[in-house]
Amino acid sequence: MARLLSWRVLVSVFLLLSVLPDTCPGSLCLLSFTSNTERTLGKNARRMMKHLSIPLDEDVQQTLAFFEKIEARRGGLDMLGSADASFRYLVESFPRLLLLSAESHVKPVVDFLEIVGVPKDCMGNVLLLFPPLIFWNIKAIRTKALAFEEIGAVDNDVGKMLLKYPWILSTSIQENYEEILSVFNEEKVPKLSVDRAIRSWPHLLGCSTSKLKLMLDQLGELGVENKKLGQVIAKSPQLLLRKPQEFRQVVSFLEDVGFDRENVGRILGRCPELFASNIERTLMKKIDFLIGIGISKDHLPRTIKKYPELLVSDVDRTLLPRIKYLMEMGLSKRDIAFMVRRFSPLLGYSIDEVFRPKLAFLLNTMEKSLQDVVAYPRYFSYSLEKKIKPRFWVLKGRNIECSLEEMLGKNDDEFATEFLLAPSAHSHQ
Repeated sequence: MARLLSWRVLVSVFLLLSVLPDTCPGSLCLLSFTSNTERTLGKNARRMMKHLSIPLDEDVQQTLAFFEKIEARRGGLDMLGSADASFRYLVESFPRLLLLSAESHVKPVVDFLEIVGVPKDCMGNVLLLFPPLIFWNIKAIRTKALAFEEIGAVDNDVGKMLLKYPWILSTSIQENYEEILSVFNEEKVPKLSVDRAIRSWPHLLGCSTSKLKLMLDQLGELGVENKKLGQVIAKSPQLLLRKPQEFRQVVSFLEDVGFDRENVGRILGRCPELFASNIERTLMKKIDFLIGIGISKDHLPRTIKKYPELLVSDVDRTLLPRIKYLMEMGLSKRDIAFMVRRFSPLLGYSIDEVFRPKLAFLLNTMEKSLQDVVAYPRYFSYSLEKKIKPRFWVLKGRNIECSLEEMLGKNDDEFATEFLLAPSAHSHQ
């Protein structure tokens, strides 16, 4: 029996590999995965199951049964990408694999998936996450794939969706699209926003409308409705898959920081991904960071309100490097804390594209000091080529000296009135 099983596995390996003659045999495209790919496949499989809350068709049920066999092994679904762990159960769960013609059946399926945007080296991911697909005739696959033209899927969009959520081709998932669309239509959410959310996060198609409505109610309580709701879900569609209690915990967290409900709603509209974040691992970590650089608890609401993206920025890769650079330029930790309190978007700017060129112009050409940007950190928000340089050269030509705020804080009409049309008290005698 063991020898027969091994023979079947070898046959299935040969079958699946034989449809990809252009790939390197040593890479074993459909079967051999790095440990990182194994973990990614397992993570994706768990995510697919976690957000599935609609009645299932037979194909998805068979896939779940296959996942259960892998999950029962040591290592669980993290071993999904391992040939040793997966393919014995793949053949046991789908023995018809051994009856398929590689040339006349399997190869056309693989070729079509490549046409819609699934890379060859990722083909195994799609087939392992949705094995029944390999049995479908090419006409059925084409019909189901082209259905996504209705949501604006073009070029390689379908391939990208398949890599994230291969079940989008299943009957139950496709039927649920109309149900989801009906719910958002009742909420007066633009269809373009709904379609964009689905293309970005196709797992929404596996969510029942009853669960969806629970989250929509939560968003509505914070004033996020209609067009604004469309903007939120288009930007952060995974928010709709949160559990209402998890969402309310983030709301309570922000209220404890010092925000009222109205401002929580504004933060939701601007930075919805914040509400899909883990409180301990993400939000609390950023609060501790801000306090650590000198932002008092009393100043936290004002600081976060101006730039809520701070709470979802990576400390090690985004925030710390910017602070380190500013300190290397000569600013003290106290200076930086003062600047962040006054203008928190400061910590979101690129070092190479914003800080470095604008500080160089400030210090070398304008001949101002670092204390000038401490007093007016918003300086970094203005375009160097379109606003800072033109206004500086105008002022220099008229022998006028003024602060950065006076130079940049006015609109064009105000600037012209004060510095170009009327005699200026700023001119040197």
